[in-house]
Amino acid sequence: MPVPEPGPAPEPVPAPAPAPRRRAGRTVALIAVAAVLGLVGGTAVGYGIQAEREPTPLPALNQPGLAYPAKPLPKGKEPAPLSAAEDHQAKAGGDLRKLLVPRPAGAREAEFGPRDGWYDLSSYAAGFKDEGWMLEFLNENRVRRIAVRSWDTGENRTTSVHLVQFRASDTPGAVEHAQGQQSYMPEKKFAGNEGDPIKGSGNGRYYLYPVERKAGYLDLYHARALFQRGDLMVDITIYDTKKISKSDIRSLAEKQLERL
Repeated sequence: MPVPEPGPAPEPVPAPAPAPRRRAGRTVALIAVAAVLGLVGGTAVGYGIQAEREPTPLPALNQPGLAYPAKPLPKGKEPAPLSAAEDHQAKAGGDLRKLLVPRPAGAREAEFGPRDGWYDLSSYAAGFKDEGWMLEFLNENRVRRIAVRSWDTGENRTTSVHLVQFRASDTPGAVEHAQGQQSYMPEKKFAGNEGDPIKGSGNGRYYLYPVERKAGYLDLYHARALFQRGDLMVDITIYDTKKISKSDIRSLAEKQLERL
């Protein structure tokens, strides 16, 4: 499936279309006809039998026997509620901007990157070549909000961190978004490699792109990290005219993961 080339942010891969239903065969049709005929033939007999029986009382709506546990735990034995540090959903339910990794000491606000804070959906989608497709993807997957932080360091290094949060659904949007982005990274026109795992993330990876060289321009280096945590998809990018080490992108991804 061709993947649109990304702009400042990469292009996701659409979710695969559901497989078409199989047509019912002749055997299934015959069984259905037989069932209908049997139902019609037995209706009169069924009504006669029911008329002779005593009414059957309905079960009580309140069924305490279904409660779990069967007996309340003794006082003092109840499990303690999760702390804020353990309850990831509670943390992500607050001010998402506070979960962004802070700027390093001496860093400046990005001159050309997005401004720190909330990032509106249209601006985020505009960073992709096919803006309409990205808007459709995010809306279908029930995006909730996006927070961003970006900064400049050194002569020409720009770093951006996006936290893309989705609402709860049967198919978690954060998983779809992260997997979609990771799926095309090994292609030659992108990172061209499988990347390296982000320790402790479960599904995160970080990548170094091949250097881009063009006559009349400075060399361009690019690194990226992608991972999903609960209902959040995290996308980190670094651009520089000097070489970016693996430790640069890895350590930043690990710091952001710790905050989640």
